Amino acid sequence: MQGISDAGMRRRVIISSTIGNALEWFDFTVYGLFATVVAAQYFPGSDPSTALLKAFATFGIAFAARPLGGLVFGLYADRHGRKRALVVMITMMAIGTGLIGFVPNHAAIGVVAPLLLVVARLIQGFSAGGEFGSASAMLIEFAPPGRRGFFGAFQMVSQLAAGVLGVVIALALKSALSPEDFARWGWRVPFVLGILIGPIGYYLRAKVDESPEFRDYLAARAADATPRRRTTLGELFANHPRELIASFCLIAAGTAANYVGSVFMPNFAATELKLPISAAYTGLLVVNLVNVALVLAFGALSDRVGRKTLIVPALVVYCVLYYVLMRQLVAAPTVAHLWQLQASGLLLGVLAGPMPAFMTEIFPVGVRSTGASLMYNLAVMLFGGLAPFFSEGLIKLTGDRAAPVYYIFFAAAVGVGGLAFYRERRPQATVPPGG
Repeated sequence: MQGISDAGMRRRVIISSTIGNALEWFDFTVYGLFATVVAAQYFPGSDPSTALLKAFATFGIAFAARPLGGLVFGLYADRHGRKRALVVMITMMAIGTGLIGFVPNHAAIGVVAPLLLVVARLIQGFSAGGEFGSASAMLIEFAPPGRRGFFGAFQMVSQLAAGVLGVVIALALKSALSPEDFARWGWRVPFVLGILIGPIGYYLRAKVDESPEFRDYLAARAADATPRRRTTLGELFANHPRELIASFCLIAAGTAANYVGSVFMPNFAATELKLPISAAYTGLLVVNLVNVALVLAFGALSDRVGRKTLIVPALVVYCVLYYVLMRQLVAAPTVAHLWQLQASGLLLGVLAGPMPAFMTEIFPVGVRSTGASLMYNLAVMLFGGLAPFFSEGLIKLTGDRAAPVYYIFFAAAVGVGGLAFYRERRPQATVPPGG
């Protein structure tokens, strides 16, 4: 590695990746925290439950663009470098987020307002699509031998930091503004501030080197005189079907649980259970802060004991605990019961720690960003982005306010099945990625 020392560049990569990812994911996910006020601003004339359902549908629309963004940016990162792709993505996210901050509401421009909101969310989704695969690949490719789990965990730290930042800003705005001012303009503040991620993210990401593993791959490819018969995408699907299935199923389980807990539950608690949304935000904030430490600890532990050894038990225990605590909450809606349910999310920190390393190291470097990005975003689109919508729909369909637990059960079964299907092809790390 050239330039500053190996250790110095690794620190720089961790810092730039974590801060850059956090800023980008903050802009993408903060919409979910303001779903109730967005519903009132852009979908008036409906009862609160139906308006919230429409807001959740708009939340999910952004996820439709993520697989395409993952494919485009994944291919770009695998051909031209992780660094260049990450710089472009964070600039696009700033544009989409700024648009949300300035789109007039339904009262001002009518039906055009929700249409512009959809356009802004699609830009955000396209940008976010390549973030996970490229940033995770960058992190693990800079990791020293036997430390990929720990380095990859910083991907999840950045997402948790985004959640913490979003909740802190939401709580600050709720406490500082009257309900009228918050509904009129206060909710726009995070989106307007999100424009700043463009120049900040560009500066951070322009200061790091390309990953050494990718540079070695480019050098080997340049020296190989054999004509390439397959495109990167063709090679990926032809040679790595088990890796694709395993990574898709793992993310399906994790993302369903995450979006039910972090997006659906706070809005459900406020709208249906009549609990203070500030209490839901506070519980989410505490869980995210604790999970920062858990993610790093269990990412590091996975370097010693294997990835699946931690992921599968955490997923199973989480499902059982969430079922019991969700039933308790809907039977007796109290803040204490809500916080107990949210505390079950600490098990997601155990699951999330090893996840980025597993998702990326199972693919060879030449298709790594494409494989991880594409499967991550397909799974998030199908199981995560529509999780709040499906959760609310299940309640309406069944009349059972605890029905979202069955959605989590289904996704968890998909995850466990996919991990059981995966078999490691060859050693790629000190500890086998599958455990």
